Amino acid sequence: MEEVNLSVAAGGFERLAGHGRRAEDASFGRQQLSASVATHLREQIISGQLQPGAFLRIDTIARQLDVSTTPVREGLLLLQSESFVRLIPRRGFVVNSFTKGDLRDLFWAQATIAAKLAERATTRMSGADVERLGDIHARHEAAVAGGDNDAAARLGHQFHRTINLAAQAPRLALLLGSLTKQLPNRFYASIEGQLQDAVAYHPIIMNAIRVHDADAARSLMYRHIVSGAEHLITMLERQGVWAAADGREAEWAEGTEAAQADAGRA
Repeated sequence: MEEVNLSVAAGGFERLAGHGRRAEDASFGRQQLSASVATHLREQIISGQLQPGAFLRIDTIARQLDVSTTPVREGLLLLQSESFVRLIPRRGFVVNSFTKGDLRDLFWAQATIAAKLAERATTRMSGADVERLGDIHARHEAAVAGGDNDAAARLGHQFHRTINLAAQAPRLALLLGSLTKQLPNRFYASIEGQLQDAVAYHPIIMNAIRVHDADAARSLMYRHIVSGAEHLITMLERQGVWAAADGREAEWAEGTEAAQADAGRA
């Protein structure tokens, strides 16, 4: 296992946490900055820039991200609670593997809860609520067409949040929020094909809510969200995120087949 170097990965951190210690001392509280550190490292793990087995040294990360060690330690503890990293006594934090199955499970859990929220929202959203949802969708569609991914991500989040809050199921909404934080909002916008997928699904989900078709709203929302896993897997595969792991699996399979063949000849 080797220590990771965040010199390249740190480039986007200022967009997350402001400007290092100034953000920590001013507009960011310690908790917010810890969450920003966790968000940054989480994205690096999912994107494959931080490989399984890499050690994450608190002092090194703090220096490279220009923050103190406290928010880094707290951010790593948050990632440990999500199984992105593990703590090895007397050695430090190390990156866990993040598999295609993990990604599919994460989207399945999100889709299952969001589908139930959409179902409940169909009986609780007024005509005026649906009209506001339509306005959000129109602005989201325009942002996608104009190539404004930041606005598209923000409006896409607002579309789903409006439905989730309308369901009047705060515990379910909080549970969904804890899951979606594992894939930050702007990460969804970077999933190739996902924005076009959203433009296709949002109006038919909205129509199902408008006519109070709870079954259709639930089914459509589930399919809409769960499809994101395959979009993300395809994108990450093109970036070679799992190439090393796939190579090891192939070598293991070849070795197993050779051993079985030798056993058969004996």
